[in-house]
Amino acid sequence: MKVAPIHKAFQKYNSEVKHLICHTGQHYDKKMSKIFFEDLEMPRPDFYLGVGSGSHAEQTANVMIEFEKVLLAESPDLIIVVGDVNSTVACSLVAAKLNVKVAHVEAGLRSYDRTMPEEINRLLTDAISDYLFVSEKSGLTNLRNEGIKKDKIYFVGNVMIDSLVHYLSKAAESTVLEDYSLIPSKYILVTLHRPSNVDSGDFLNDLMQLFKDLSADRQIIFPVHPRTRKNMVEAGYSNSMNENIILTEPIGYIDFLALTKNAELIITDSGGIQEESTYLGVQCITVRNNTERPSTVELGTNQLIGTDLNKVEKCAMEILSGKIKKGKIPELWDGKTSERIAEILLNEN
Repeated sequence: MKVAPIHKAFQKYNSEVKHLICHTGQHYDKKMSKIFFEDLEMPRPDFYLGVGSGSHAEQTANVMIEFEKVLLAESPDLIIVVGDVNSTVACSLVAAKLNVKVAHVEAGLRSYDRTMPEEINRLLTDAISDYLFVSEKSGLTNLRNEGIKKDKIYFVGNVMIDSLVHYLSKAAESTVLEDYSLIPSKYILVTLHRPSNVDSGDFLNDLMQLFKDLSADRQIIFPVHPRTRKNMVEAGYSNSMNENIILTEPIGYIDFLALTKNAELIITDSGGIQEESTYLGVQCITVRNNTERPSTVELGTNQLIGTDLNKVEKCAMEILSGKIKKGKIPELWDGKTSERIAEILLNEN
């Protein structure tokens, strides 16, 4: 979702830039990967490292070993990394040690929670990057407070929104609501995948009870992440709890965008969905104690409730009874971020 619009933006400069895509294979679910590549109209990756699962150390190390081979063979002038996953920091470290410039898209986001692996990845990647492309104003403040030189920092907006804007019309043609017999603005969309939420059997049981309670008032559709699915099966939730709770396999980008746009409420622990719901003006409850995307709370429709599920249920019931949070779209979330990134990199190099 972040690489696709950047790749499209560079097509305008084909005579000047050779832009190649390396898929590390960190997100190793074949079904998820295939669906997203097709939906986002991305070409087959030029390099596929096939790293797969493993501990954080194993994954990071394996990406570094395989990505070093790519850099030594290709000798690029610059690499672009996105987000905050293990691949982000691993590729950045390899490039920095080979004196290859690094551009980090979505730089400067901070949860200030170092128990999150993503926070460590963000901090390290930003510290060694040459270009830091910031999606929201909190990122500017964070990077300046960390002593990053101003001439490395560029406030460009949010590439996730580029994909959203580009595919909204296609999402309007999706039949996903009809496929699951959902009524627009009368269902709850759920996504949960963070270890802190889904790896504890007790907490997972409490979540399932929350959804049973909410399903008395609304239909719930829950596309289940592979990690969450594994833990749910182990906890005995292999099938739906009742007819109002729809558990599905991972859903492709276009269909998921249609679900997001038409939901009455989203309950999530995802970073990207906080942003997408804010842009679309859809009510969102984030089941986390912190967020690296504060603009979605300060300006948008997101409410950071925490992991007290009694508070989550109370907030959800208030929203369903009409007590909604009004929001606005943050600055430069206009669908043109990737164009700005490409222009900056072309002008600087």
